[in-house]
Amino acid sequence: MQTKIGLISLGCAKNLVDSEHMLARLREAGYTIVEALETAEVVIINTCGFIEAAKEEAIAAILETAQLRQTGMLRGLIVTGCLAQRYRAEIEQELPEVDAILGTGSYDEIVLAVREVLAGRKAAYFADITAAALEGARQRLTPSYTAYLKIAEGCSNRCAYCIIPQLRGPYRSRGFDALRAEAQSLADSGVKELIVIAQDITKYGLDLYGERRLPALLRELCTMDFRWIRLHYLYPDQITDELVQVIADEPKIVKYLDIPIQHVSARILRAMHRPGDRAELAALLASLRERIPGLVLRTSLIVGLPGETEEEFAELCAFLQEVHIERAGVFEFSPEEGTEAAALPGQIDEETKQTRRLIVEELQSGVMDEYNFSRLHETLEVLCEGWDDAQQLHFGRSYADSAEVDGTVYFASDTPVEAGDFVQVRIDDSLGADLLGVRTD
Repeated sequence: MQTKIGLISLGCAKNLVDSEHMLARLREAGYTIVEALETAEVVIINTCGFIEAAKEEAIAAILETAQLRQTGMLRGLIVTGCLAQRYRAEIEQELPEVDAILGTGSYDEIVLAVREVLAGRKAAYFADITAAALEGARQRLTPSYTAYLKIAEGCSNRCAYCIIPQLRGPYRSRGFDALRAEAQSLADSGVKELIVIAQDITKYGLDLYGERRLPALLRELCTMDFRWIRLHYLYPDQITDELVQVIADEPKIVKYLDIPIQHVSARILRAMHRPGDRAELAALLASLRERIPGLVLRTSLIVGLPGETEEEFAELCAFLQEVHIERAGVFEFSPEEGTEAAALPGQIDEETKQTRRLIVEELQSGVMDEYNFSRLHETLEVLCEGWDDAQQLHFGRSYADSAEVDGTVYFASDTPVEAGDFVQVRIDDSLGADLLGVRTD
């Protein structure tokens, strides 16, 4: 009987792609991949270690999974990913439940790790983080109609608050031909929504070719049989006229851009090691809206960076009220050890950070409500994702909603709809982040 392997993938979509690569290697080695963890003999937890909340989630998952030694078939527990890379010694010393750990440069060793733990031996694999394989087969964990295309690994931006370059290494673009081949394979397999991801997709190609190749890559992707091509993440100071023109011209590229701005105060941005200021960011977003009709924006924001004054926080709030960014993730500054920002003077207390986050979330809730109200009586193209028993409605996403992070469109239909179908939905009502409607085609 083949050994059964289970996997928990935590954190971002880029981590999910790494999980897919590991599963493919295990499948090729003859192991059986199972969803029910209680039936698995080995469980792999691919962790995130970006901020404190992610670390807590990962540790809780490790401890909970370890209990399957008593209630399930578990013989081995393997921890991979950013938490493993960052806290190898602590995991080895404080979590005896873990049988093997792999750093971010060692995913190729997952088959060896499984063999070791099944033989009753502890194991650790930590190659240089730049040794991480960028190519290879994937056993996809997303629905059949949606897939991620990771076009680069690592990051070279060196933001003061961010640990990612230390965990993932410098920015490394994948080869153009390899990406084209992988994307064509995904299109041939029936993928309808392709989500292009990297820590910063706007820098794609600079390290390999000495020039930005994202516009050329997008043009190539648009020749393939995708319905939607979605982009995450575009850094504001790296968005070129050529890139904007491609996004505006190509109907397959959804008019939804995820542009992390983090803040608008010039002083705070300099402390973060990020360029720009309020005026420059406002001008960029206004230009994008003018050149890309129907554009929906998503961003990430950090409140409570050390030294952030009430005036600087008020400047951020005023900006958000002015520009009306439709979607935003708001995070309290997390002083991650090993980052420059963790050692800055003027650390802000947790209560103040929480209050500022809640204020911004309330502002953004109002912006989202206004946006949803503006869509009433419109007909939107919706990618159906299934049937909701509680609502007794189908549900899916419009172009304005990315997978896992945005709202849902619930809709009634007089005719059958399958997950992966695109349908036309007239929007009749809204409920918080979600929209309600009726299929019209």
